[in-house]
Amino acid sequence: MGNDGGVLASTANEDGIAVAREAGFHAILEEHLARLDAPSDLPVVICGMAGSRQGWKECGYLEVPAELDDLWKHVAGVNGLNRPVTILPGISQAPGQSSDVMRGEETKLFGASMEGHGAHTYCIPGQHSKWALMAKSQVQGFRTFMTGEMIDVLSRQTILQHSLEGAAEVEAGDPAFSTGVRDGWLNADKLTSTLFSIRAGDLLEHRSPDENLARLTGLMIGAELAGAEPGSDGVALVASGQLAQLYQSAFATCGIEVRLIDAEIAVQRGLFEVWRALISADNTHARSSRS
Repeated sequence: MGNDGGVLASTANEDGIAVAREAGFHAILEEHLARLDAPSDLPVVICGMAGSRQGWKECGYLEVPAELDDLWKHVAGVNGLNRPVTILPGISQAPGQSSDVMRGEETKLFGASMEGHGAHTYCIPGQHSKWALMAKSQVQGFRTFMTGEMIDVLSRQTILQHSLEGAAEVEAGDPAFSTGVRDGWLNADKLTSTLFSIRAGDLLEHRSPDENLARLTGLMIGAELAGAEPGSDGVALVASGQLAQLYQSAFATCGIEVRLIDAEIAVQRGLFEVWRALISADNTHARSSRS
């Protein structure tokens, strides 16, 4: 990123923390930066699982209520490298408030809060969807829904796998998806029974794998929305790509007002604002030392 926060170049892959632990976090980082022809002393700011207990260097949690403007005050630096590497903390919620944690999403929320225009409820969908209640840039509380991971497990490791083999990617406009969302939203308490109806529908009505996967995805997202209990003031949806399309469709099916904020732009802005705060603090410290 440039000094104005604009993206100069980017690179990505699907490698997770297990791959990074095996290959080495430093090696993975340098591999990505080499693709970008990045200078050897270019500073790096990292959010997400690199700061977990199993990550590169553990960086703790800010407890809610957590002021995201203060993320920079709690970062961890990685020593012994040619370049400055800074890892951001996550956010935690104490047991008395329903224990929960997030890593990486706090940075998306920070960036999204600058575009949320006063929104109070934010939804970040994914393997572990996060729903956060915010006041400006302060996270007052949040909940995690294992929606994406449950869809993956149900698709691969339960009897439903036999009804989903060869299914194509779910489309937001698929009627089976919308029906699933509606059923999950209205009958979340009967979810495990409704899930089995996917298998029964395959056997008795010869429904296609595409239809079955669309219904499964819709059911899980609809149940998530029911459990999140979004308020009447609408939701800021922080998402990109197919997830953005699916969740926008799901919100519309449930009659919930939603405002979309691009997740990629949000995390970039969050990282950049933390970096700006760090630089400003360093400059202030340097002037104070000289005086």
